[in-house]
Amino acid sequence: MSDTRITPEKNGLRYGLYTTAGMIVYFLVASLFGLTERIEFSFLNGFIMAIGVTLAIRHFKYAKDDHMAYLQGYGTGIITGAVAGVAFGLFFIIYAAINPALMDQITARDLFGFDLSVVIAFLAIVLQSVMGASVVALIAMQYYKSPDHKPIEEVE
Repeated sequence: MSDTRITPEKNGLRYGLYTTAGMIVYFLVASLFGLTERIEFSFLNGFIMAIGVTLAIRHFKYAKDDHMAYLQGYGTGIITGAVAGVAFGLFFIIYAAINPALMDQITARDLFGFDLSVVIAFLAIVLQSVMGASVVALIAMQYYKSPDHKPIEEVE
C-alpha cells in the first residue's frame, strides 16, 4: 500500500532520530564500562549508522510500493545521517558539559597534542556521520533501487 504522505525528509528525520537513539544508548553503555575514553570504540557508531540508513531506505521503498526514485532513496539516507549526526553531536556537547573529564581523557590520548575542543568534536561527529551515511546510502541503493530503474545508456 502506497503512502503518498511520506517524503525523503520526513522519513530521514524519523529514522535519523531512531539512529540517534541507538548511538546514544551505545555511548551510555560504553561510558558505564569506562570505554568512552578509548576513541577506537566509536567506530561501532558507524555500524549503528549503517543500520539506520539502510532501514530508512528500506522503509521508504516499501512505503512507495517498491517504486522509489533513486535520488529520493539516496536523499533519505543522507538526511538520516545528517539528522543523526547533528542530534548525536548535540548530545555529546551536553554530555561533555556534564562530564568535563571526558574531553580531558580524549585530549590526553591525542597523538599530536592538539587541543580538542567540544566544537571540533561536534563538527567531527557531524562530518563523520554525513560522509558515512552518504557512502552507506550509495551502497544500499544498489540493493533497494526500483526494479524498473534504467541506467543511462549514453551521454550526448
